[in-house]
Amino acid sequence: MSLNETHDPGLRSWVETAQVPGTDFPIQNLPFGVFRRAGSAEALRGGVAIGDQILDLGAAVATGAFGQASVGVAAARAVAAAAQPTLNELMGSGAEAAAALRLMLSRALRRGSAQEAALRSCLVPQSGAEHALPARIGDYTDFYASIHHAMAVGRLFRPDNPLLPNYKWVPVAYHGRSSSIGVSGQAFARPVGQILAGGSAVPTVAPSARLDYELELGAFVGRGNAAGERIAASEAESHLFGLCLLNDWSARDIQAWEYQPLGPFLAKSFATTLSPWVVTLEALEPYRLPWSRSPTDPQPLPYLDFPDLRSRGALDIQLEACVQSEAMRRTAHAPHRLSRSSFKHSYWTLAQMVAHHTVSGCNLQPGDLIGTGTQSGPAPQEAGSLLELTRSGAQPLTLPSGETRRFLEDGDSIILRAWCERAGAARIGFGEAAGRVLPARN
Repeated sequence: MSLNETHDPGLRSWVETAQVPGTDFPIQNLPFGVFRRAGSAEALRGGVAIGDQILDLGAAVATGAFGQASVGVAAARAVAAAAQPTLNELMGSGAEAAAALRLMLSRALRRGSAQEAALRSCLVPQSGAEHALPARIGDYTDFYASIHHAMAVGRLFRPDNPLLPNYKWVPVAYHGRSSSIGVSGQAFARPVGQILAGGSAVPTVAPSARLDYELELGAFVGRGNAAGERIAASEAESHLFGLCLLNDWSARDIQAWEYQPLGPFLAKSFATTLSPWVVTLEALEPYRLPWSRSPTDPQPLPYLDFPDLRSRGALDIQLEACVQSEAMRRTAHAPHRLSRSSFKHSYWTLAQMVAHHTVSGCNLQPGDLIGTGTQSGPAPQEAGSLLELTRSGAQPLTLPSGETRRFLEDGDSIILRAWCERAGAARIGFGEAAGRVLPARN
């Protein structure tokens, strides 16, 4: 991918709220999601966020504004796929189709567009919409790509050997549970499981007392690969459709008892929350950075390396996690920032994750979800979980309401946000991934 006219920071939309300073959704972004009007029985369909509005792609197609004669065959087919109840068909159409669609939408939504009159009636306020997951997620794999998170957790539990020897060679991951993935606004009951209390020889079954969030990004697979076929690292990003926010909620006390020797199970299967909008990799092109590996660390094996990796393999995506307790909501306290980091610190890139995932011949499918793992930065305030921020509960945090937190309490909401900005480029954002903890069920 390369910079093109859709990235021009001087572009302006006839949707005036797309020019509001700080908006996540200027015309340079154009992320995709699935929605309907809140409380309605309407069919779910694809839409594009622009300012504080959603362009209803199903309605737009019905106007005839995107006919083949006016926008071309590739874009017309892509917008018809994007108008479906899930984005799987669009994702599976490949990066070229997504790029053609994004260019068409950019031109249609610019000031002076001949399609403005037809498309104005296809706008739906975001405030009046409800969302579904962007895709039908067949499989979900969560990586462990932040060395700062891995080291911080390792120091808590293995101070003499915090980083296992395979970490710097292998993009470590586990296969997650797709059935409990929900969209922003997800509320879930505190999980119950086996917990081994300190000093006890016998576990008990109880609600988790050490419930945590994880600040992550999720990547949706676009064009898949056949079983037995590897995806080269240099080609991997062409197999990804776009990114969203991901909160991989974790019950740390359940996890501590169950995770050896095969890794997480019930500690992470009860809920995972995504933001509703998928920001395409093309939209993220202006925010690329060189990627580097310390010369004292092992360099990637050949199948995880490629020429462009060093020059443009990293993405500078700002990440933020906030909390709002039940008491804060009652007293109108705004969500309180817990941490802020950047995806540029990730030890492994998205391309390396995809290449490693398929080196064994594993076949990915359109709509599969890849998590990056908790994205913590090098500084303590950049930690992406309470486990790190409170040093496993030993150093509680104080909230603006005067409450303290070691781990999450019932009624707590976690709100994840992300955005990209740099000189000479428009600021774009991801929206929010918000979820709330409810009391455990009997």
